[in-house]
Amino acid sequence: MARILVACANGAGTSLMMKMRVEKACKDLGVNVTEIHHCSLSEGVSAASRYDAVFCPLNFTNMFKSAADKGVHICGMKNVLSDKEAKDLLIASGLAK
Repeated sequence: MARILVACANGAGTSLMMKMRVEKACKDLGVNVTEIHHCSLSEGVSAASRYDAVFCPLNFTNMFKSAADKGVHICGMKNVLSDKEAKDLLIASGLAK
């Protein structure tokens, strides 16, 4: 059972597109997800420690250092529209086998 947070600068367009990619990747890989939430970076940084993984554009991963220090997997995406990259990051995080 995984809880996943998807964050982008404003929490509207990019995070919604990433959320759809992550949902598809979870379904394809058989990852049991209890929640996938998308939001702005400001909300994401304060909420990240309550999730198992955070997906965000690669250039924002350093904002989640505190959550990473607590064991949250921070998944920075180079291409937020890539299904393959979402799958690869899920596998690398250990949430998918």
